[in-house]
Amino acid sequence: MWSFVLRKTNQSWVWLAICRKTRQVVAYVTGDRSEKTCRKLWNAIPEAYRSATCYTDFWKAYALVIPDDQHEAVGKETGKTAHIERFNNTIRQRLARFVRKTLSFSKSQLMHDICLRFFLWRYNMDIRQRWLVLN
Repeated sequence: MWSFVLRKTNQSWVWLAICRKTRQVVAYVTGDRSEKTCRKLWNAIPEAYRSATCYTDFWKAYALVIPDDQHEAVGKETGKTAHIERFNNTIRQRLARFVRKTLSFSKSQLMHDICLRFFLWRYNMDIRQRWLVLN
């Protein structure tokens, strides 16, 4: 998912890893759309989740970073990336600075990251509470 800081030419990509079972965000990074940023995301994923199958779109950086035996590039029609697509929509609905066409935007990368981190923390806590109640 992309957003911008200060001006639209200063794009900031949000890379997320979500547990399909609990729907919690297990790792995230912000940066550009490069293999280097993808590698940062892979390294941020807790060890317990790194042995699972990773479903991604067909962006080339994923194939370069995620081990072949764990990586499955799929299209949206399979539904295997639906959780992450839905979560991206949730971020855009709840945080005005992440909407594509908006008057609300971050003036600094630091505040952009702080806002995102706080939102993810609250989201994970809410999901955890609901998951504990249901299980």
